Amino acid sequence: MDKSKLLDQSGALGEDRLLLAKVLDRAEQAARRNIPTATDFLSPQQQALALDLLRRAGVPESAYLRTGGYDGAERALILFLPDWMEPESAESPIRCLRTVFRVEEKVNHRDLLGSLMGLGIVREKVGDILVGPDSADLLVLDTVTDFLLSSWTSAGRAKLTVAEIDPSHLHMPEIKCEEVRDTVSSLRLDAVASTGFRMARSKAADLIASGRVQVNWRECTKPDKLLVEGDTVSARGFGKFQLAEVGGVTKKGRTAIVVKRYV
Repeated sequence: MDKSKLLDQSGALGEDRLLLAKVLDRAEQAARRNIPTATDFLSPQQQALALDLLRRAGVPESAYLRTGGYDGAERALILFLPDWMEPESAESPIRCLRTVFRVEEKVNHRDLLGSLMGLGIVREKVGDILVGPDSADLLVLDTVTDFLLSSWTSAGRAKLTVAEIDPSHLHMPEIKCEEVRDTVSSLRLDAVASTGFRMARSKAADLIASGRVQVNWRECTKPDKLLVEGDTVSARGFGKFQLAEVGGVTKKGRTAIVVKRYV
């Protein structure tokens, strides 16, 4: 099947279609030239689109790796491997930087990302930004690393000191979440989203129908979609939650659930 038909089947439009075309180009380049190739960093939604496309194109999972520089990374790239290369021997194009600033500067994720954009660094070249009280660790592509080491000196009024670090030294910020226990009439998306987003079920159904809700980073407009334990649901403007646990059925026929809301 040709590339155009694959892209048509993906249903992606605009920037997403261009991104998926680049993913296919990288996969073809690795196979044709027998060298490792990699995409830029992808958002979770873009990763889901790319992986669906690769499955549709018949690219075996053994032909690529998804990595963000550390276990559990949200933003990740896809590294395509030639036949002769084993996954454990593949060299990642990701490097780790630590930028240090004064605690009183209260530098946040937006400050850092804005200063990078001001330097002309596009979002696709930067992975996760892990912000602490007096430093932040960043995953970046090797193509921009040297430039950042020499030129990234401030974020707003805050002065930055930047150095490269080993991935094993990354500071992992604590993930803040709260558990909500509830019972639902069914595991339909609108019923569970009502709990996860703390809104009436009818409003949850409207939100889903509007196209603003994703299940496991894939858009879902069907309120009656059945969720399973481990599914992640996100909505623009409302954050995200995970259906962490599905329990038994009560005497009234309702299903016990535990929802983990990220705050």
